[in-house]
Amino acid sequence: MSNYDVVVMGAGHNGLVAACYLARAGKKVLILERQEWPGGGVVTREINTPGYRHDLHSSVHIMIQGNPMITEDELDLIGKYGLEYRYPDVPYASLFLDGEVLITPKDLDQACANIAEFNKNDAVTYRRFAERAMRMLPMIMSGSYAPPLPWGPFMAMMDMEAEGREVLDAMNRSSLDIIDNAFEDDRVKLHLIKLVTENLQLPDELGTGMGIFIMPGIIHRYGVSQPVGGSGGLTDALVRCLEDQGGEIRLGAEVDKVIVDSGEAKGLRLTTGETFMAKDAVIGAIHPHVLSKFIDGLDEGVKTRAKNVTLSTQSLFVSHYDLREQTKYRYGEDVTAAVMLEYFPYNTLEPMLNDFDDIRRKRIPARRLLGGGDETHGDPSRAPAGAGIFHSITMVPYNIDGKGPEKWDEVKEDYAAETLRQYDPFISNLGADNIIAASHWSPLDMERSSPNSFVGGDMHGCAPFLYQSMGHRPNPDLGQYTVPGVEGLYLVGPFQHPGGGVFGAGRATALRMFDDLGIDFEQVIA
Repeated sequence: MSNYDVVVMGAGHNGLVAACYLARAGKKVLILERQEWPGGGVVTREINTPGYRHDLHSSVHIMIQGNPMITEDELDLIGKYGLEYRYPDVPYASLFLDGEVLITPKDLDQACANIAEFNKNDAVTYRRFAERAMRMLPMIMSGSYAPPLPWGPFMAMMDMEAEGREVLDAMNRSSLDIIDNAFEDDRVKLHLIKLVTENLQLPDELGTGMGIFIMPGIIHRYGVSQPVGGSGGLTDALVRCLEDQGGEIRLGAEVDKVIVDSGEAKGLRLTTGETFMAKDAVIGAIHPHVLSKFIDGLDEGVKTRAKNVTLSTQSLFVSHYDLREQTKYRYGEDVTAAVMLEYFPYNTLEPMLNDFDDIRRKRIPARRLLGGGDETHGDPSRAPAGAGIFHSITMVPYNIDGKGPEKWDEVKEDYAAETLRQYDPFISNLGADNIIAASHWSPLDMERSSPNSFVGGDMHGCAPFLYQSMGHRPNPDLGQYTVPGVEGLYLVGPFQHPGGGVFGAGRATALRMFDDLGIDFEQVIA
């Protein structure tokens, strides 16, 4: 008989978070992870050259900064287990082909002053957006780290006051609609639209407009952050926390099935046939599209609706370069202070919209949608002294021209070479003489790295549309972290509320489980 209270499928950061809360409550927890390392999308590794540490997926931790797990240090990750965040003064900057730079520092007054150099009216408008976003932030963030309200009551509550109706209006619109109508200068529009499309949404997709309400508030209230030493610093602290509380992680352990008996989840079975039973509950990082692969006997309606969950329209292509010396920007040293950098080979809105249209039509944009940077400017510990690591991120489709995602294996190297060339107007030393080694991750590679979470190359789990948000994320059946017809099974992952990215969203799964198991959450974290 197993001596575990809870067994967990997947050691991604969300599964680790949920497991840590349960272990802190005195539960004996085991996590089974198919990879040879924990962390899922929150991992820092030496993938090319010893001493050069790259973030494989997430790099910047934005949304987690409002999580009580961080603000109140509920798990002692900061106070006891070594998590250290750095909060640079400059969260975000955009470089334009003609040498102009638009920098958004955390300080709102300076951010507005920078925008005023492009357009004085836009500076006034941006201040209004940012101040409104910061006012709304407590309301928005308070619901982001706990199980969501049911859809109907939430909508009714929001519709009762003018501020709530304003949020609902934004939730129904596209970011392009809001930004294009509110701002005048195309460079300011490019700067803001590219920022919100980091959530893997196209600018004109309806039901995504909340980004422009949330991001300025986050940037100017909390800033954006990175763990010292790399994104995986969060994972490392969670692992230390779990093991200190008596929890265990077994790596190289691929789950084959959730063991269900009489409609109740009883444990997990590995592909080797080995089984691990749970006395209280099972947690699964199981994407809705593969739910029926792991759970036999699901209701046909549940299976069909799970497979109908909509994935994000775009994915990412990421390259990791080990450099003999740090990147040198043609725009001066000031831009190296920015955590997030975007690169625009144009000054008007139309070319960018055309490039996103290519993605919508499953074409690779000839003109890359460029982002990324060299983390060693802010954190020299990531590489040997004086050396750099360049992290290239471009937005692309998962499927190519109807030829399927497998086409990426054929075109990956050529795509990466052309992308590198397109950074040349912005960065002077990304040539072969400075590059020691490189590796490239296509959307298909992303899916292969985490096939049960990054389905379709969607690192955010599913599209951030209104109909897949809050209590309906990923759909109404699964929106409360449970699976109809399977008692004792709880879901965790980027496809659940509050969404993709580094939220520490496993806290919400844990809260739901605490309620069902009769555990006093406040007493556990006191």
